[in-house]
Amino acid sequence: MRVFSLLLTMLFTAPAVAQDVDLELVLLADASRSISEEEIRFQRQGYAEALTDPRVLAAIGNTAYGAIAVTYVEWAANTAVVVDWTRIDGPESAKAFADALISPPRQAYGRNAIGAALLDGKRLIEQNGFDGWRKVIDFSGDSPNSFSGPSIQSARDEVVAAGITINGLPILCRFCDTPARYPDLAAIYEDQIIGGLGAFVVTATSEKDLAESIRRKLILEISGEMPAHDIASR
Repeated sequence: MRVFSLLLTMLFTAPAVAQDVDLELVLLADASRSISEEEIRFQRQGYAEALTDPRVLAAIGNTAYGAIAVTYVEWAANTAVVVDWTRIDGPESAKAFADALISPPRQAYGRNAIGAALLDGKRLIEQNGFDGWRKVIDFSGDSPNSFSGPSIQSARDEVVAAGITINGLPILCRFCDTPARYPDLAAIYEDQIIGGLGAFVVTATSEKDLAESIRRKLILEISGEMPAHDIASR
């Protein structure tokens, strides 16, 4: 009886085995005070459409495990998980993630804290229940400024030292008919934000090409390929 009790104890206290996936991906999206509610919805819709796109699903299906793990997080002065870690291995799980992404209320507010957001992305990767060959933070935003928390450089160095790649999606202009505030934002991202093995930048110039830029970037990240240009490694 004592042996049986011991076996039961071991069974219920043993740590859960991490699920194998090809990629652990944090979608870290800008929700700072420069982003309106309409832009929040538009951005989420862009990711929802990209994740359910047949070309993205084909890229997932062609990975070693046929599955990736994804979480969608919005960042500002704080970070907020909009959709928790989800294993995506086909159209049904992708649609469930996309549906869950649209409706939650905004939970991130305030001015930019880029360094803190990157470190939260690292923490989410290190504390999830997945074991991916590759670990990536997909960071998007419309400004290089950071007003609080750790510096971008120290945070980036810590993330990269942990074996995590940071890719960038600089968004030059959303719903605006004036010149972009930071026309050289892609170069700033390459110099200051992205890092790690094969890190790259894909730029969205306006709301017209945001969804396409997201789709292209996801395919590159999922497949492990690198674009023909806008590549930077650290």
